[in-house]
Amino acid sequence: MTTTERSNVCLLFGAPGVGKGTQGKVLGVIPGFVHLSTGDMFRALDPLSELGKVFREYSLKGELVPDSFTIRLWTQYVEQLKAQGRYRPDTDMLVLDGIPRNAAQARLMEPLIDVLAVVHLDAADRAEMILRLKRRAEKEKRGDDAKEEVIRRRLQVYDQETRPVLECYPRGVIHMVDAMGSPASVLGHVLAVLAPVQEKHFGNALA
Repeated sequence: MTTTERSNVCLLFGAPGVGKGTQGKVLGVIPGFVHLSTGDMFRALDPLSELGKVFREYSLKGELVPDSFTIRLWTQYVEQLKAQGRYRPDTDMLVLDGIPRNAAQARLMEPLIDVLAVVHLDAADRAEMILRLKRRAEKEKRGDDAKEEVIRRRLQVYDQETRPVLECYPRGVIHMVDAMGSPASVLGHVLAVLAPVQEKHFGNALA
Protein backbone atom coordinates (compact mmCIF):
# COMPACT_ATOMS: atom_id res chain seq x y z
CA MET A 1 0.00 0.00 0.00
CA THR A 2 1.38 3.34 -1.01
CA THR A 3 -1.03 5.65 0.76
CA THR A 4 0.88 7.46 3.52
CA GLU A 5 -1.84 9.71 4.88
CA ARG A 6 -5.32 8.94 6.09
CA SER A 7 -8.08 10.17 3.83
CA ASN A 8 -10.91 12.16 5.39
CA VAL A 9 -14.06 10.27 4.46
CA CYS A 10 -17.80 10.09 4.82
CA LEU A 11 -19.43 6.68 4.54
CA LEU A 12 -22.74 6.34 2.73
CA PHE A 13 -24.27 3.39 4.49
CA GLY A 14 -27.47 1.41 4.10
CA ALA A 15 -29.19 -1.63 2.63
CA PRO A 16 -29.32 -2.34 -1.12
CA GLY A 17 -31.72 0.04 -2.83
CA VAL A 18 -31.71 2.87 -0.28
CA GLY A 19 -30.14 5.25 -2.78
CA LYS A 20 -26.47 5.32 -1.82
CA GLY A 21 -25.38 5.52 -5.45
CA THR A 22 -27.89 8.24 -6.27
CA GLN A 23 -26.85 10.40 -3.34
CA GLY A 24 -23.16 9.72 -3.90
CA LYS A 25 -23.27 10.79 -7.54
CA VAL A 26 -25.01 14.07 -6.66
CA LEU A 27 -22.58 14.78 -3.83
CA GLY A 28 -19.71 14.06 -6.21
CA VAL A 29 -20.50 17.13 -8.32
CA ILE A 30 -20.44 19.46 -5.30
CA PRO A 31 -17.01 21.08 -4.78
CA GLY A 32 -15.19 19.47 -1.87
CA PHE A 33 -16.79 16.03 -2.23
CA VAL A 34 -15.37 13.12 -4.26
CA HIS A 35 -17.66 10.12 -4.70
CA LEU A 36 -15.93 6.74 -4.78
CA SER A 37 -18.04 3.63 -5.27
CA THR A 38 -16.77 0.06 -5.38
CA GLY A 39 -18.60 -0.35 -8.68
CA ASP A 40 -16.60 2.48 -10.26
CA MET A 41 -13.45 1.03 -8.77
CA PHE A 42 -13.93 -2.43 -10.23
CA ARG A 43 -15.07 -1.08 -13.62
CA ALA A 44 -11.88 1.00 -13.84
CA LEU A 45 -9.68 -2.10 -13.62
CA ASP A 46 -7.50 -2.93 -16.60
CA PRO A 47 -8.51 -6.56 -17.29
CA LEU A 48 -4.91 -7.33 -18.34
CA SER A 49 -3.37 -5.95 -15.14
CA GLU A 50 -2.44 -8.14 -12.18
CA LEU A 51 -5.40 -6.89 -10.13
CA GLY A 52 -7.71 -7.12 -13.14
CA LYS A 53 -6.81 -10.77 -13.67
CA VAL A 54 -7.41 -11.58 -9.99
CA PHE A 55 -10.79 -9.82 -10.07
CA ARG A 56 -11.79 -11.68 -13.24
CA GLU A 57 -10.79 -15.01 -11.70
CA TYR A 58 -13.17 -14.51 -8.76
CA SER A 59 -15.98 -12.88 -10.71
CA LEU A 60 -16.10 -15.70 -13.27
CA LYS A 61 -16.65 -18.13 -10.41
CA GLY A 62 -19.36 -15.91 -8.96
CA GLU A 63 -17.34 -15.38 -5.78
CA LEU A 64 -16.63 -12.20 -3.82
CA VAL A 65 -13.02 -11.06 -3.97
CA PRO A 66 -11.06 -11.35 -0.68
CA ASP A 67 -11.07 -8.35 1.66
CA SER A 68 -7.31 -7.88 1.35
CA PHE A 69 -7.62 -7.63 -2.43
CA THR A 70 -10.46 -5.11 -2.18
CA ILE A 71 -8.47 -2.87 0.18
CA ARG A 72 -5.37 -3.13 -2.01
CA LEU A 73 -7.43 -2.13 -5.03
CA TRP A 74 -9.05 0.73 -3.10
CA THR A 75 -5.64 2.08 -2.12
CA GLN A 76 -4.40 1.92 -5.71
CA TYR A 77 -7.56 3.62 -6.98
CA VAL A 78 -7.25 6.49 -4.50
CA GLU A 79 -3.63 7.02 -5.56
CA GLN A 80 -4.78 7.20 -9.18
CA LEU A 81 -7.41 9.81 -8.29
CA LYS A 82 -4.71 11.88 -6.61
CA ALA A 83 -2.31 11.55 -9.55
CA GLN A 84 -5.09 12.64 -11.94
CA GLY A 85 -5.94 15.65 -9.77
CA ARG A 86 -9.48 14.33 -9.22
CA TYR A 87 -8.96 14.00 -5.44
CA ARG A 88 -7.04 16.51 -3.34
CA PRO A 89 -6.78 15.40 0.30
CA ASP A 90 -6.26 18.96 1.54
CA THR A 91 -9.59 20.18 0.12
CA ASP A 92 -11.73 17.11 -0.58
CA MET A 93 -13.74 14.65 1.47
CA LEU A 94 -14.08 11.16 -0.01
CA VAL A 95 -17.67 9.92 -0.06
CA LEU A 96 -17.38 6.12 0.11
CA ASP A 97 -20.21 4.01 -1.26
CA GLY A 98 -20.02 0.23 -0.87
CA ILE A 99 -16.88 0.02 1.22
CA PRO A 100 -16.19 -1.15 3.88
CA ARG A 101 -18.70 -3.92 3.26
CA ASN A 102 -17.99 -5.85 6.48
CA ALA A 103 -16.31 -5.45 9.85
CA ALA A 104 -13.08 -7.08 8.63
CA GLN A 105 -12.75 -4.47 5.89
CA ALA A 106 -13.48 -1.71 8.38
CA ARG A 107 -10.57 -2.91 10.53
CA LEU A 108 -8.24 -3.18 7.53
CA MET A 109 -9.10 0.38 6.50
CA GLU A 110 -8.47 1.95 9.92
CA PRO A 111 -4.90 3.02 9.03
CA LEU A 112 -6.10 4.44 5.70
CA ILE A 113 -9.17 6.52 6.52
CA ASP A 114 -10.42 8.97 9.11
CA VAL A 115 -14.20 8.56 9.21
CA LEU A 116 -15.64 12.02 9.83
CA ALA A 117 -19.26 10.95 9.37
CA VAL A 118 -21.39 7.92 8.61
CA VAL A 119 -24.63 8.78 6.82
CA HIS A 120 -26.91 5.83 7.52
CA LEU A 121 -29.65 5.88 4.88
CA ASP A 122 -32.34 3.95 6.68
CA ALA A 123 -35.42 2.35 5.13
CA ALA A 124 -37.68 0.60 7.60
CA ASP A 125 -40.21 -0.44 4.94
CA ARG A 126 -38.64 -3.57 3.43
CA ALA A 127 -41.61 -4.15 1.12
CA GLU A 128 -41.04 -0.74 -0.45
CA MET A 129 -37.31 -1.50 -0.72
CA ILE A 130 -38.06 -4.69 -2.64
CA LEU A 131 -40.28 -2.75 -5.04
CA ARG A 132 -37.55 -0.16 -5.53
CA LEU A 133 -34.99 -2.82 -6.35
CA LYS A 134 -37.35 -4.53 -8.78
CA ARG A 135 -38.00 -1.25 -10.59
CA ARG A 136 -34.27 -0.49 -10.73
CA ALA A 137 -33.53 -3.97 -12.08
CA GLU A 138 -36.11 -3.55 -14.82
CA LYS A 139 -34.83 -0.08 -15.72
CA GLU A 140 -31.19 -1.17 -15.81
CA LYS A 141 -32.01 -4.60 -17.28
CA ARG A 142 -30.53 -6.56 -14.37
CA GLY A 143 -32.22 -9.92 -14.86
CA ASP A 144 -31.26 -11.66 -11.63
CA ASP A 145 -31.88 -8.61 -9.45
CA ALA A 146 -35.49 -8.54 -10.65
CA LYS A 147 -36.16 -11.81 -8.80
CA GLU A 148 -37.63 -11.30 -5.34
CA GLU A 149 -35.74 -14.25 -3.86
CA VAL A 150 -32.44 -12.72 -5.01
CA ILE A 151 -33.40 -9.35 -3.54
CA ARG A 152 -34.36 -10.91 -0.22
CA ARG A 153 -31.03 -12.77 -0.15
CA ARG A 154 -29.12 -9.53 -0.76
CA LEU A 155 -30.99 -7.88 2.11
CA GLN A 156 -30.24 -10.88 4.33
CA VAL A 157 -26.51 -10.66 3.51
CA TYR A 158 -26.61 -6.94 4.32
CA ASP A 159 -28.18 -7.64 7.74
CA GLN A 160 -25.66 -10.37 8.54
CA GLU A 161 -22.41 -8.97 7.12
CA THR A 162 -22.64 -5.26 6.39
CA ARG A 163 -24.90 -3.75 9.04
CA PRO A 164 -22.44 -4.77 11.83
CA VAL A 165 -19.95 -2.27 10.29
CA LEU A 166 -21.86 0.44 12.18
CA GLU A 167 -20.53 -1.02 15.43
CA CYS A 168 -16.97 -0.22 14.29
CA TYR A 169 -17.49 3.55 14.58
CA PRO A 170 -18.35 5.91 17.46
CA ARG A 171 -22.04 6.70 17.80
CA GLY A 172 -21.23 10.38 17.57
CA VAL A 173 -20.26 10.17 13.89
CA ILE A 174 -23.30 8.10 12.83
CA HIS A 175 -26.25 10.08 11.47
CA MET A 176 -29.58 8.46 10.60
CA VAL A 177 -31.31 9.77 7.47
CA ASP A 178 -34.73 8.55 6.33
CA ALA A 179 -34.17 7.16 2.84
CA MET A 180 -37.84 6.84 1.90
CA GLY A 181 -38.40 10.43 0.74
CA SER A 182 -37.76 11.84 -2.72
CA PRO A 183 -34.09 11.97 -3.82
CA ALA A 184 -34.11 15.78 -3.43
CA SER A 185 -35.58 15.57 0.05
CA VAL A 186 -33.07 12.91 1.12
CA LEU A 187 -30.24 15.00 -0.35
CA GLY A 188 -31.32 17.94 1.78
CA HIS A 189 -31.03 15.83 4.93
CA VAL A 190 -27.68 14.38 3.83
CA LEU A 191 -26.25 17.85 3.22
CA ALA A 192 -27.58 19.02 6.58
CA VAL A 193 -25.26 16.38 8.07
CA LEU A 194 -22.25 16.79 5.80
CA ALA A 195 -22.07 20.55 5.23
CA PRO A 196 -21.12 21.30 8.86
CA VAL A 197 -18.59 18.44 8.81
CA GLN A 198 -17.02 19.80 5.64
CA GLU A 199 -16.92 23.33 7.07
CA LYS A 200 -15.33 22.13 10.32
CA HIS A 201 -12.56 20.10 8.71
CA PHE A 202 -11.84 22.03 5.53
CA GLY A 203 -13.04 25.54 6.37
CA ASN A 204 -12.46 27.94 3.51
CA ALA A 205 -10.11 25.65 1.58
CA LEU A 206 -12.39 25.84 -1.45
CA ALA A 207 -12.96 29.58 -1.37
